[in-house]
Amino acid sequence: MKALIINCTLKPSPEFSNTGALVKKAAQQLKDSGVQTEVIRLVDYNIKPGNSTNIGKDDQWPLILEKIRKCDILIIGTPIWMGHLASTAMRVIERLDAIFHEDGFTNEMGQFITYNKVAGCLITGNEDGAHSCAAQVLWSMQELGFTIPPNVNAYWVGMAGAGTDYVEAGGEKFFYTNYTLRWMIANLVWFAKLLKTNPIGTDVNALRHLAKQESTPRNEK
Repeated sequence: MKALIINCTLKPSPEFSNTGALVKKAAQQLKDSGVQTEVIRLVDYNIKPGNSTNIGKDDQWPLILEKIRKCDILIIGTPIWMGHLASTAMRVIERLDAIFHEDGFTNEMGQFITYNKVAGCLITGNEDGAHSCAAQVLWSMQELGFTIPPNVNAYWVGMAGAGTDYVEAGGEKFFYTNYTLRWMIANLVWFAKLLKTNPIGTDVNALRHLAKQESTPRNEK
């Protein structure tokens, strides 16, 4: 079993990251569950904007995409900025869009490479936005083909207004965050093992063929 955690902090390594602190706890729990785990910071790579697999000019997204292809569990960790996902988290989602329209990302049944992988998310920030950010990440992941088990998000948010962040405020000792994190990891590992031994059998190509037979072509009234 392999897990990949993408920390979408805006801070490059080795700068301190509150999201990274929560990611570190998640990584340790995955390792304790027997899962080989890799953590990367997206900003440490040259990831071009766009929705193609390889945009060229030293674009390093293909390296990240290959890590995603090989993992069983994907976790997106993102801070909240102005109540929204970090731009880095959106870039992961945008670049993954390439699997919809490029060759080489489906199997013989038409399933995307993201099938039989599970996904979850971690959120940190001040004030509000955790639920909205989690909803955006998890919806996007299922749209891309990942399986989303129940209760696979954990978050910490501080008080209203400028204040202390996750580590400064003692968020690492906060019960609800720790409880939902353990719940999240347990469900991700359980469903990843389930899909490993019982892969999804949906024949997407056959369904597409049936849908075409009952549909009117777009160029016809």
